[in-house]
Amino acid sequence: MLWGQDRSTLRGVFEAAWRDRQAGKPLDKQTTMIADVVAMHPEYHAVLDSGAARDRDYDGSDGQSNPFLHMAMHIAIREQLSIDRPPGVVKIHRQLARRQGDVHLAEHQMLEALAEVLWAAQLDGKEPDIDEYVRALKRALNQS
Repeated sequence: MLWGQDRSTLRGVFEAAWRDRQAGKPLDKQTTMIADVVAMHPEYHAVLDSGAARDRDYDGSDGQSNPFLHMAMHIAIREQLSIDRPPGVVKIHRQLARRQGDVHLAEHQMLEALAEVLWAAQLDGKEPDIDEYVRALKRALNQS
């Protein structure tokens, strides 16, 4: 599975998916999803093309966010949507996308809710609170 790999290998998966997309190679379903997410983020293309960031630590001290974390969270959202887990996430996404007029912006709102819940779980040393995640998604829906 993609998520069980070490950081450098996982980042290499993003680089390879983007390189294969650019080369016009046939892609499987998972690689297509990764390449689609990369395509939505032209600000990260140079990072992926150079390969220089594969072992870089992104701690925010230089004002730069982690492009790999950002794209991985997009993929997590898309995987949630593919199975409607947590239940109702597809409906919320559809409503956000309709209100925003853009699927990418809707994913960003969902990504913020997911990041909040993951951050809280990390601070508390607990599993992410799925109910709180759904509440955060609904709050995002009410604010859009």
